[in-house]
Amino acid sequence: MNSKQTDEEYNKYVEAITPKHNHVINCFNAFWVGGFICLIGQIIYNYFFNVLKFNEQDAGAYTSICLITLSVLLTGFNVYKKIAKVGGAGALVPITGFANSVAAPTIEYQKEGEVFGKGVKVFTIAGPVILFGILTSFILGLIYYVLHII
Repeated sequence: MNSKQTDEEYNKYVEAITPKHNHVINCFNAFWVGGFICLIGQIIYNYFFNVLKFNEQDAGAYTSICLITLSVLLTGFNVYKKIAKVGGAGALVPITGFANSVAAPTIEYQKEGEVFGKGVKVFTIAGPVILFGILTSFILGLIYYVLHII
């Protein structure tokens, strides 16, 4: 039996096992999943703003907190992964996707312990964002302070 494959046979094999993607359907799914996440956010915002009479900034902040909490809970119950599989970028781009990307490694590595498991893995994704966020806010705050003095 000849175990060598020709280039043509190999290309046919690769083409046969490579998943076929329908970009139109993927875009549509990203659109409606992302839109649905935004709809939930808008409903939460309207509740805080219109019913509880929060000001715009507080309603926005509490809306973000609720969406992040909901995303982490859905990640913990292994539901967000299914949502992201259907919605693709529509589920991964909003703030809920960032919360999922921070919570998922933390949940996955909890058996490693508090420090070397959860503590290390939570900063795999969040570390650079937190570092550059704090650094940028410090620099901008310093510039604002200097310009305010002048």
